[in-house]
Amino acid sequence: MRWKKVVIIILDIALAVYFGLAVTSFNHPDETSKVCTKVAINIADESTNGFLSASEIKHILERNQIYPLEKRMAFVDPRRIEDILKSSPFVNTAQCYTTQDGHVCINITQRLPIVRIKSNNGDDYYLDDHGGIMPNSKYTSDLIIASGSINKWFAQTYLGCLSKTIMGNDLWRNLIEQIHVLPDRSIELVPRIGDNIVFIGSLPESNDKAVRQSLIDEYVARKMERLEKFYKYGLSEAGWNKYSYISLEFDNQIICKKKKHQPEN
Repeated sequence: MRWKKVVIIILDIALAVYFGLAVTSFNHPDETSKVCTKVAINIADESTNGFLSASEIKHILERNQIYPLEKRMAFVDPRRIEDILKSSPFVNTAQCYTTQDGHVCINITQRLPIVRIKSNNGDDYYLDDHGGIMPNSKYTSDLIIASGSINKWFAQTYLGCLSKTIMGNDLWRNLIEQIHVLPDRSIELVPRIGDNIVFIGSLPESNDKAVRQSLIDEYVARKMERLEKFYKYGLSEAGWNKYSYISLEFDNQIICKKKKHQPEN
């Protein structure tokens, strides 16, 4: 009868679907039952910047109860892990993804500090290469220290540019260990060699960030080239500790103040 044929066809279809699902399930086990067996944390420039380590990243995730090791992969949320890590003041970028074999991979880049600010008002923090403020930490790298009359606006607007200029030149980075800001916002530099202070005057101003950086680059290059020549042809003959103060404020002259114990020529 015709209705029997219909029933047989329906049963055949149902069996085909059943066997198809069974084979698929056998070949592809339930993904939701998988557990995270490994967390791989990679931090770019870890030895250079030194703010973050894999153990500290693990601690951040554990504190927020999202460290994925031994958790079911179905409950691992890579986007949330990224968002939590990006909220750290030391993280620049964070990328998280999972693999078919139950691994969670986390790749991080750090913010790059260029100067430590220790202001007369008690502020103690770092500036990164984009002018962002980073809190004081256990970081011990040999950064330039900026001291004196510094508020956050001046630090982010001008000292960030000055520090980028100095740190971008191998010779200047190794020569200068401290920037000191006077009450009128003029700048003194403290070299690592000799026992003197170098005065370079006030930094050029501009409301445009790119223009300001360019002006400061050119200004500092002009001052530092003159200082290099003075060190090479002046202090090498007169002695590194003869002068206590070297002023490069004016382009057509170098004004030096002798130490009190030095005899007059």
